[in-house]
Amino acid sequence: MLPAERRARILDSLRGTRVVSTEDLAQSLSVSGETIRRDLAGLERQGLLARVHGGAALGSVPAGEEASFAERAASGSEAKERIGRAAAALVEPGQLIVIDVGTTAARVARALPMDLVATVATCSLLAAIELAERPNLEILVCGGRLRGGDLALSNTAAQAFFADLNPDIAFLGSGGVDARGVTDFHFDEAMVRKTIVKNAAASYVLADSTKFDRLARHRVAGWDTLAGLITDQDPPTSIRSSITEVGGRILFR
Repeated sequence: MLPAERRARILDSLRGTRVVSTEDLAQSLSVSGETIRRDLAGLERQGLLARVHGGAALGSVPAGEEASFAERAASGSEAKERIGRAAAALVEPGQLIVIDVGTTAARVARALPMDLVATVATCSLLAAIELAERPNLEILVCGGRLRGGDLALSNTAAQAFFADLNPDIAFLGSGGVDARGVTDFHFDEAMVRKTIVKNAAASYVLADSTKFDRLARHRVAGWDTLAGLITDQDPPTSIRSSITEVGGRILFR
């Protein structure tokens, strides 16, 4: 079956049910899940569907734009919880930890052990609020311009804050990940992430499978500058190869 025919059948399935799973499409079309994910990514770039955790839904976010905070917070909750726990498992007592902005990054904060003794620096008021009552944590919050929804802080004040820190480990949100690396929708936040990556001993990208092969407006970093990817599914071969070829790790649950 030609790719064009396969994608037409995917859209036909969506028109009938409005939501389809990657697994069901792979079985009905007799192809791999990776092939279906590539098809869904291509159809999303055309504005014909929206990828959701485990599949796709009818409707889309305009090309180059990020879904609303409410939509992102409500989708893929289980996957984000798993990513949060996998990230928290990498943390050691006494470390300086950076938690970036985003709905998945907030799950990392929630998953940190209640008795952890460490310092957490963040540009996310959501993460700071999540950790505010932890008695053994020192919480450092940057200044900057506040973006609603995610309650994200950014601009040159935030960059200067992180430029003076040398984190042991950093957990970065993302707008999209592909074979080339990580991208984001917000310029100022991408610049803050660049500063974090430059100074951190190890920077891990947080991305559920809906971010695979998605390209946002602003480049953040290539895989050669990152410690790896924490996700909920084994990524497509192109992404996996790009990460492992430069010695990065892929952690998924």
